[in-house]
Amino acid sequence: MRSTTPASRNWDGSSIAHRVRRSLHVTPDSASRLLRCGQSDRCRDCGNHIEWYHRSNHRPVRLHPHELPTTQVPAACCWHVSSGVAHPAGDGGNWCRLPHAAVCPSRDTPPPPLELAGLRRSLAVRSRRLIDAGAFTPPPASLDRPMSPQAVCRPARPIVQLLYVRYLAARPVEEIQCVAQTRRRHRCTSPLLTPDAPAGTWTLMPATAADGQLALPADVMAVYDLSRLPYSEQLRWRAQRCPRHATISTAADLAVADFEPFNPLRHHSHIHTRLPAPARRPGPAGRARRAARP
Repeated sequence: MRSTTPASRNWDGSSIAHRVRRSLHVTPDSASRLLRCGQSDRCRDCGNHIEWYHRSNHRPVRLHPHELPTTQVPAACCWHVSSGVAHPAGDGGNWCRLPHAAVCPSRDTPPPPLELAGLRRSLAVRSRRLIDAGAFTPPPASLDRPMSPQAVCRPARPIVQLLYVRYLAARPVEEIQCVAQTRRRHRCTSPLLTPDAPAGTWTLMPATAADGQLALPADVMAVYDLSRLPYSEQLRWRAQRCPRHATISTAADLAVADFEPFNPLRHHSHIHTRLPAPARRPGPAGRARRAARP
């Protein structure tokens, strides 16, 4: 009887070196199934694809999803990813990563370098196609139309204080969306600020400096204060979950929280020295004038 060679060996009887495939796994008892690095997302200003990474100081950064040749990217714009952490420098290789802010078509200033002008034009064309197809709607602040005085007084990226820490939000307070996953594996569309949940208050707080730096020109700044809310409500805001998903610990996170630790020196452009204008209801005289208009 003739014996056959095992599948784990070559024709000459030598053993085959199998390469062990390693993949990322998430702990089954983890409350969040969101990977820390390389999370895919879309830019809220232009609608193009981006990837979220963390720097060595734990600050998030948006990178272009594809690698580019190092010869086509200026040295000041070269990034590389090592062990899931993004570093603002090249690693000496022929390929590098690029921050999305350098080629985002929604930003007019500063202009991108000449080497990246072609990539920025292609992203602008893609944004226009998404807008024409109805797949993307740019935020109101980026539209070419005059803004109302109420919109000017309401900051696009407010400063929020909770758990005795100040954070910089990525969008207005009313538009902060829950990051939990629904049963259909989509992101929850409910906002954090709901009518049945306690809300914070806008107040003026001292614009103090950080790490012993010089004092800021502004004495006070507008802050959305949540420190008077119950401790459970502040934890809900910090986790960025709606009231319904705050009680469901098994729901996964599909996005990174929009809160960034506030630094008064680095984020001085988002400091506002007056409170947002509340929505004013017209009085009897105002309603009479509106009714008299043709």
